[in-house]
Amino acid sequence: MKIKLGIYSPTQHSEWNHFVYGAKNSTFMHLREYMDYHSQRFSDCSIVAYQDNKIIGVMPANRVGDTLYSHQGLTYAGWLVPTKHFDVVNMLAIWDAMAEFLPTIGIKRLVYKPSPHIYHSYPAEEDLYAIFRHNGVITASNISSAIPVADAIRFNENSRRQVRLAQNEGVTVEETSDYEAYWNVLTELLDERYGVKPVHTLAEINLLHSLFPINIRLFTACLGGEVLGGVLIYHTGHVAHAQYIAASKRGKKMKVLPMIFDHLINNEFSQTRYFDFGISNEQGGRVLNEGLAMQKSGMGGRGIVYNTYTIEF
Repeated sequence: MKIKLGIYSPTQHSEWNHFVYGAKNSTFMHLREYMDYHSQRFSDCSIVAYQDNKIIGVMPANRVGDTLYSHQGLTYAGWLVPTKHFDVVNMLAIWDAMAEFLPTIGIKRLVYKPSPHIYHSYPAEEDLYAIFRHNGVITASNISSAIPVADAIRFNENSRRQVRLAQNEGVTVEETSDYEAYWNVLTELLDERYGVKPVHTLAEINLLHSLFPINIRLFTACLGGEVLGGVLIYHTGHVAHAQYIAASKRGKKMKVLPMIFDHLINNEFSQTRYFDFGISNEQGGRVLNEGLAMQKSGMGGRGIVYNTYTIEF
């Protein structure tokens, strides 16, 4: 099976996006508009695989020295492949071709983050087998908490009590495009707790929302016009993924976050396949925030692993 690999060129923008829309393990984050918004931070080195001059796979990637990452600006990526006329034999052929191709452009290793299975529209773990065949090793392992929405475990009593508390206080949950008000709450929390800023600046998140208004949505808990907390959702079609979860000091006292999640799971995204609370780790998975993991478990979340692999060439 003859496979040819090449480096993505901006002239292939439309061709790339067309392929991503049809891939079985892609999301909107793999479209060039999302990847390119922070192109100044990363040296793009995305790979395109061809068979008989037809694209059969793409891998979002960036390069740092002699290391190729799949892609540091994305939570997950890996090889994105079609549903039809593609199987493990095709994937092994791509990886064999990659093992020959990357050293010719000075790449000695690949740091690879495959899409977790809940983000697949059809089973797509052929790359995990290919990693094994190429002696890849797990170098980071983060655990997230997710819910199969149609068969969700009920919130435990503590979480239900917190929802009632917020409701009795008169707190309301609403979708908003006022990212500035929430970013103030989020920035204050991150600075106070971790001494860091949000990965996305306010200008960047406003830009991304304008590009993907259906996929990137903000929900906040408010009382008397005051933003008490919120959750940013990345909606891929199959999964509603929670990001930038935060509450002010007053919001924490009123237990607004369980109320927001109750609303999202049972109303806004009740027809979505999975609700993903996000990871509860630091240091590549070496440290688990047990309190955070238990909080998500109390709302029905159970483990989904986000692995990172390193392959030497």
